[in-house]
Amino acid sequence: MANMNITGILEKMTGKDKDYRYMATSDLLSELNKESFKADQDLESKLTNIILQQLEDASGDVSGLAVKCLAPLVKKVSEDRVVEMTDKLCDKLLNGKEQHRDIASIALKTIIVEVTTASLSEKILVSLAPQLINGVTSGKSAEIKCECLDILGDVLHRFGNVITKDHAFMLTALLTQLSSTQASVRKKSVSCIASLAPCLSDDLLANATSEVVLLLKNKRAKSEITRTNIQMIGALSRSVGYRFGPHLAEAVPLLISYCTSASENDEELREYSLQALESFMLRCPRDISPYCDGILNLALEYVSYDPNYTDSMEEDTDDEVQDEEDDDESANEYTDDEDASWKVRRASAKCLSAIIVSRPQMLSKMYQEACPKLIDRFREREENVKMDIFNTFIELLRQTGNVTKGQGDIDESSPRWLLKQEVPKIVKSINRQLREKSIKTKVGAFSVLKELVVVLPDCLADHFGSLVPGIEKALNDKSSTSNLKIEALAFARIVMASHSPFVFHPYIQALSGPILSAIGDRYYKVTAEALRVCGELVRVLRPNFEARSIDFRPYVSPIYKAILGRLANQDQDQEVKECAISCMSLVIATFGDGLQRELPSCLPILVDRMGNEITRLTAVKVICGDCEFTSSD
Repeated sequence: MANMNITGILEKMTGKDKDYRYMATSDLLSELNKESFKADQDLESKLTNIILQQLEDASGDVSGLAVKCLAPLVKKVSEDRVVEMTDKLCDKLLNGKEQHRDIASIALKTIIVEVTTASLSEKILVSLAPQLINGVTSGKSAEIKCECLDILGDVLHRFGNVITKDHAFMLTALLTQLSSTQASVRKKSVSCIASLAPCLSDDLLANATSEVVLLLKNKRAKSEITRTNIQMIGALSRSVGYRFGPHLAEAVPLLISYCTSASENDEELREYSLQALESFMLRCPRDISPYCDGILNLALEYVSYDPNYTDSMEEDTDDEVQDEEDDDESANEYTDDEDASWKVRRASAKCLSAIIVSRPQMLSKMYQEACPKLIDRFREREENVKMDIFNTFIELLRQTGNVTKGQGDIDESSPRWLLKQEVPKIVKSINRQLREKSIKTKVGAFSVLKELVVVLPDCLADHFGSLVPGIEKALNDKSSTSNLKIEALAFARIVMASHSPFVFHPYIQALSGPILSAIGDRYYKVTAEALRVCGELVRVLRPNFEARSIDFRPYVSPIYKAILGRLANQDQDQEVKECAISCMSLVIATFGDGLQRELPSCLPILVDRMGNEITRLTAVKVICGDCEFTSSD
């Protein structure tokens, strides 16, 4: 009965009306997706033939549905039938009409993704690989070569270790394409060889690397061919990892030489060289050791590489009167659509990050040589590069925290001591970034400050005052995004929790208003973070009950009202509810002696929250905290 139904569908799929064909193909897709679907040998043949025919349908909707039918079909028909389909599709790709080439390529990729058994993958690879290699090496058009390389890359990525006997043949054919006159063919060849590389034997990998290095040694080669070979070196390293280590002695000096001797306009060559060196640092940590100093010097040299721009920001200042001038500067910054030097600076920053992550023993050296350079580059004019500079500096801070955990900062050669000496420069440079118009820049600046406080908890005691305007502006400015507000609030919370309360007393008036306003923000994540900050603000206002170092009374009522508004509201996010409960508990425990009139309206809400299954745990903790306060009073 089921087969009769399928037969009816197949007849409709060959009709003249494209709508009938579409509906019939849709019905077939539904049938193929049923677990109960089974096809005999005769039906298998009909199914595969008509679906392959539908791939060439004049209607794009019908051919698109036919591609979707291939995924379940691969699992419902015999392996030999699948191999037959791939052979026909490959023939269409290589010899068919140009308008059918794309759909044949998509169909082949769809089938390859659905192959899961070792036996079928071997059959497909034995049949498909030689045809694809022939398509690459024969005199086909660049478009056909690229499609063949694309599909071969997918096949090798999934099944490259199935037929090792053909590796040498495939590698030789692919390496010849690195010298193709077509940039797209060279790019696809690099990707394809990288997919094959993890499956190669050590001898074949050595042969491939030696051949690419030999090509690199040819200084008379065209610059585009040299760039491709450098990309190939980097791709091999990323693909095979530590196995590339024995070849570094030849590759590293060549890459450093190319990077330093490239013409001023050849930014891509420098970028690819630095990317390859970054990969070496991360994937060959043992074998790269002799070259670390040279790579570090190279990255430091090119992290500020900007030949087309004369920096007019040599004298940095934190004076408030400079704000408008700074805004004008950022609005009129130099721009040049053809300037690609930012790629070199970005690659250098990532290379420095790789050194920091992979060589913890070089931390002190990084602080002496790299840290001042990175702080100076916070003023980078390209925003994306600036984010990479920030991320590199954050990695430096994190690595410092990991390596020096539990250690003091007495030793003048220790990373923590060296970092402490740079704090004034960091704050000065970050302050400038907080005055920039770019939201992304300000978010990155707060991220750096957060990480700095995590590593050196008391480092901003003498500098917090200069950061207050930046926090205020981030929270008050109408152009501020939710992400910026969250970062500013998170920094405020961390810095308040890690410093003495007395550091913040001169700035309570300036900070309390923006923080309490943020509690009323429409976005729940901003509200939740503001409530957490408010909890720290409460601790700062009254660090102990015996001594009164600041008159906190003017702030108690605004804080209480802001939190009560959130506490009483039932229709809000769970995170906000819990933060409001926790924050109110702190207010009652800290200022309860001055809130006698307000408590009758607040405590019933907390009791009600105990009756709610979702907020019960948080509310119980709150009541316990309040009881402790009452018993100690």
